[in-house]
Amino acid sequence: MAEEQNTAGCTEESCAGCAHADSCSSKKTDFREPANQYSSIKRVIGVVSGKGGVGKSLVTASLARMMIEKGYTVGILDADITGPSIPKMYGVHEKARGTEDSIMPCIAKDGTRIMSVNLLLEDEAAPVIWRGPIIAGVVKQFWTDVMWGDIDYLFVDMPPGTGDVPLTVFQSLPVDGVVIVTSPQDLVQMIVKKAANMAEQMNIPVLGIVENYSYVKCPDCGREIKVFGESHIEDIAEEMGVPVLGKMPIDAELAQAVEDEKFYEAKNPYLKDTEL
Repeated sequence: MAEEQNTAGCTEESCAGCAHADSCSSKKTDFREPANQYSSIKRVIGVVSGKGGVGKSLVTASLARMMIEKGYTVGILDADITGPSIPKMYGVHEKARGTEDSIMPCIAKDGTRIMSVNLLLEDEAAPVIWRGPIIAGVVKQFWTDVMWGDIDYLFVDMPPGTGDVPLTVFQSLPVDGVVIVTSPQDLVQMIVKKAANMAEQMNIPVLGIVENYSYVKCPDCGREIKVFGESHIEDIAEEMGVPVLGKMPIDAELAQAVEDEKFYEAKNPYLKDTEL
């Protein structure tokens, strides 16, 4: 009886941060925010990782490039507010312009539309020292206030982990699915499952897994050297019932494209051809 009283007393504020909000029998509130009136977005894909440093932004940009090459219109919402890297990868340093009711995304040389906190800061090297609710609010604004226009795919580059921002994105945006980025270490199996379980609790399908740092190819003999150990990605993917979308080595050409801020020219041959 006490449980019934607690769930019946749920409010939008009290449920907003609850991992069980979607399964609560007495609370069916839809927390999704309306898109900007000048936006028409067909697919929203989140790119997530259970831990940092696995190359999530590299995979996000690679997926965006793959869809651009197919002729789709693409945008990247950089939700990694405290560690944004997407604009620099594309050589975008100008500031986003605004109108009375909207913000215009910046456009990379390949046509990718980009919105990131770095495009709003006076100094892009300045640290973003904000608390979780403010960061979550900015991510929402990147959806509600940015004039994305007509877009086939909007990729959301998420910060690592299962905290405030991923929860905000899953609850506030109409996410069609997520791609999980991982690496070969044994520890990762548990971390992948954490990210997958969060998506499952939020009723969002996992579209596939990408493994980064799978190997490095010897420049002399061509042998694949497993720097971080043997891959277990196929076993994890089979257990989860999702496809492996790619196994990416440490590739000097992709790294150079990032360093030169010319990812708009990059091609990632290690990702499987997919429409997501």
